[in-house]
Amino acid sequence: MTDSLTDQLLSQLDGAPLQQIAQQLGVGQAQAAGAVGTALPLLMGALGRNASQPQGAEALFGALQKNHAGGDIGSVLGAVLGGASSPQADGAGILGHVFGGRQQRAEAGLGQATGLGGDRAGQLLKILAPIVLAFLAKQTFQQGQGGDASPAPATPEGLGAILGQEQRQVARQGGAADLLGAVLDQDGDGELGLGDLLKIGGGLLGSKR
Repeated sequence: MTDSLTDQLLSQLDGAPLQQIAQQLGVGQAQAAGAVGTALPLLMGALGRNASQPQGAEALFGALQKNHAGGDIGSVLGAVLGGASSPQADGAGILGHVFGGRQQRAEAGLGQATGLGGDRAGQLLKILAPIVLAFLAKQTFQQGQGGDASPAPATPEGLGAILGQEQRQVARQGGAADLLGAVLDQDGDGELGLGDLLKIGGGLLGSKR
């Protein structure tokens, strides 16, 4: 069975990139690794949700093609940590598109789930968002992804299929799926506590509200 996109990206971040992220956040490497391991499924699952609509898949495909193709993880991470002002490194702008009005809830939920707190969780998401898009662009345009018999063509539909598959894998994984369900599917009365966040089942990901 092919590793999920999240697992592939996690393995590429292991080592020097993870050390740089830990230093930037001012936390130990073990805590940074745990936080990245929770944040990546959250980002991938949210992108999968967005790309499940044809217009969402087209918008994401266009953004990958225009701003994120050709970047590798090391150069993108360097640009983000160096404060480069380019669309490729604009973590805040990317998060606005990925989460929309739910961004603050995503940051607060991730901060609680990982012990980082909302501010550092927001900082982590801003670092990871450009890396995720550079990684997806590479998967989409350079090699096709989707398993032995179903290589995904470089089309919005192919991208939507890859991310849909990823979202389903995230939904089976417990903690990150519960967080994703809470961020994407609740009505946002501002009263969602950590207990609620962690009890919500990944089954909500498939619901239409």
